[in-house]
Amino acid sequence: MQLECVTDQAEGLRRLIVRASTRVITVTAARAGFGATSVVVNLATALARAGKDVLILDESQSHDNVSTMFALKSHHDLLHAVRRGKSMREIMLHDGPQNIRILPVARAIQALPTLCAQEREHLLESLAEVSCDVDVVLVDATTCRNSDVTGSFAPDQPLMLVMNSTASAITESYALIKRMAMQDGRLNFGIVVNKACNEQAARLIFGNVAKVARQHLQVCVEYLGYIPFDEKLKRATQLGRPVHDVFPAAQSTLAFGELGRNLMLLPATESEESEGLPNFMQRLIRQVSTLN
Repeated sequence: MQLECVTDQAEGLRRLIVRASTRVITVTAARAGFGATSVVVNLATALARAGKDVLILDESQSHDNVSTMFALKSHHDLLHAVRRGKSMREIMLHDGPQNIRILPVARAIQALPTLCAQEREHLLESLAEVSCDVDVVLVDATTCRNSDVTGSFAPDQPLMLVMNSTASAITESYALIKRMAMQDGRLNFGIVVNKACNEQAARLIFGNVAKVARQHLQVCVEYLGYIPFDEKLKRATQLGRPVHDVFPAAQSTLAFGELGRNLMLLPATESEESEGLPNFMQRLIRQVSTLN
């Protein structure tokens, strides 16, 4: 009976948040330090500058998460809305100069198995409220622990894997691709090469990883773009601002703009076309619906 009730809630959520044009992209890396959060922050800024309404779901609880990189401080998160009666207005963070909203969701994702039916319903309603009017949802899912990947992944959800040009990053990134392909059944991966000296070097790195992945894992690996090594990007991060705001003509600024254009040109997945429901929300609904 309880499961039937949760399923009904899921159907209600589908009607609430249908927006066929919404793109939901999970951004991750094999480990911290490879630049996934930086890509999320600067890509969100590039998309916002192009006129897109952007929502960031921040799954990181580290000190250098999305909020910190926007020079914002988070006092509440989605779990406060679920359990403590905080409104979404109190929880949502806004980057003033841009049309970007940030929702801290790490604790709520981790707490899913312990939520009661009423809390699950409130969670779904809260996500519906914040996602119904956005063009792009970026999920900053940078924490990967041993054999587990973060809770927001689903095999059919668009994924952007950020890797840099060091040998260790290449090895660890391939290991993550292998783990997700074999354990989760993921068949498609988008790659962004970070801190490359130029595009030729980035494509060479990508080509080597893609060749091995296709040969041994039978997966589709797609090149989405690269971010050049840029001291101005590093300086902007130290200032707590996206690079576009501080150095609009920097090489990295141009690269994030190109990455945003490439991302929006990607064809919609079958689930996006047939259901009009953001994949992140769909995965969350399925997970909640199967909880006992």
